[in-house]
Order: sequence, then structure tokens, then C-alpha cells
Amino acid sequence: MGAGAVGCFFGGMLARAGHDVVLIGRQQHVDAVKQGGLHMDTKMFDEQVPMGASTEPDAVAGADVVLFCVKSTDTESAGQQILPFLAPDALVLCLQNGVDNADRLRTVIRNHDVAAAVVYVATEMAGPGHLKHHGRGELVIEPATRSEAVAQALIAAGVPTEISDNVRGSLWAKLILNCAYNAMSAIGRMPYGELVKGQGVTDVMRNVVDECLAVAKADGVTIPGDVDAAVRRIAETMPGQFSSTAQDVMRGKKSEIDYLNGIVVRRGEALGVATPANRVLWVLVKLLEEVSKDHRPPR
Repeated sequence: MGAGAVGCFFGGMLARAGHDVVLIGRQQHVDAVKQGGLHMDTKMFDEQVPMGASTEPDAVAGADVVLFCVKSTDTESAGQQILPFLAPDALVLCLQNGVDNADRLRTVIRNHDVAAAVVYVATEMAGPGHLKHHGRGELVIEPATRSEAVAQALIAAGVPTEISDNVRGSLWAKLILNCAYNAMSAIGRMPYGELVKGQGVTDVMRNVVDECLAVAKADGVTIPGDVDAAVRRIAETMPGQFSSTAQDVMRGKKSEIDYLNGIVVRRGEALGVATPANRVLWVLVKLLEEVSKDHRPPR
């Protein structure tokens, strides 16, 4: 549900491995997939992968697993759209940016199994029915009734997948990466590799990360791994990737910034933690969104 770059990558990997997959997306994209399959231009292969496609939410009917890949701004509305058609034992796996989507979705899809997932992949839609993969492709998912079976299916399809009892911490770790890179990639119209070469950029990233860690600590979140190393690794492993926020702004679309730097600002306010660097980046992207509605610069 939500056949953008993330949904197409993971759905496409499953379809390529022989699973029955239906992409639910916009008409132009659906038409292209129906006509020639999904063009998966990845780091591992370049193929046309046949699969189903639909513009209608009732395409989730009968599915064992729904990869829920809509923008954070559409979580509740998309949940309401698929709710009448969900199989009683379906697992809805949230492959979204941000830290609160699964909780928000559970308020809409009651009595259904909803699991959060942390997504590490660099992708974009190069055109209708054309997925461009820039790097990585791992998932971390939280325990649920079907989590083990889904994880094994993903692993067999070439998607490194881990089940974790601390997905909340992993979601915050991913949020910190997004907060460090997404807004500045959008403001500078730069991919990660170029961005980090900018004067003062890594200092701002350090401020953003420190604020995120302070908010997470105040919120009782245990963040796994080496955050500083993870931040450095993004530019090294995805040098040509524009952030999803940059892609949205350059296309004149509303971004997810309210659920990235914006949620750090809101949680900081609630917990008494100052977040000036995150606040400035959040406000600047909101201003860019307004400007980009009518003035869409060529990429």
C-alpha cells in the first residue's frame, strides 16, 4: 500500500522471488507496471519484474502481508482506506519514516496485527514503473504473529531482515539519520556525498544529532549501535542519494519533515529539551515547501 520507491523495492524483491505481489499506487505508475512490469534498476540487477498493480485499496483483500509504505502524512487516511478489505489474520508491516506511524496506524486498524519496521534503503522513482536503487536494502522488524515467516521470506528474496525487541530504539536511530541529512539535502538540493563537503555542514549535523539523542534519552529510548558512525556511513554508502525530503520539495510535494525534525521539536518541547538546530531545519523546509508549490526548479 503506497507503491513509491520503498514499496516498489521491497515489493519488487518479493515478486522477483516468486511471491504474488500487488502494488497499490497512482494511475500512471500502475499503468506502466501492468504494461511491462516494474523496471528494477538496482545495484544487483536490472530487470523488468512482472507483478500486479492497482489504484484501489481493495487490492489488499486476501493478502497475508501488507507492506504499508505511504507517507507519514497519510498514515491514518490510508489505514482507513484498507481497513474494510484486510484479512482478519493479515500482518500490516509499516515501512515508513518516523517513529510513531505504527502506533498511529493501530488507532485506525484495531484488532489487526500491525508491526513497525525500520527501513535502510536508498531508492527513488526515476519515472512511472521505473525504480532506481542507489544502495542498501535492509529491514528491522518488531515481533508479531507472522514476523518470523515474513522475515524468512524477505531474507530468501535477498532482503537482509532482522527481528528486534528494540524496534523503537532502531526507529529513533533511523530518525536521527533522517534528521541529520534530509532537511539539508532538501535545502541545498544536494545528494549526501556533496552535502557533507559543504562548509559547516558536519557541525550542524553534530548539533542536530546531539539534540535528538537528548530528546530520546529524556523519552526513555535506548538507541542501539554507534550513532556517530552510522551518520558518517550514510554519506559513504549513499553518496549519490538525494533525501526523500529533497525529492518531495523538488517535485513541489509536501514532505514528511513534520515527522522528522518536526517530531524531535515537538517531543523536545513536551520533555523540556531545547532543539534549536532541529527547529531551524524544520522551519526552513516548511518555507521551501511553500515556495516549491509554484516554483519547481528543474533537477
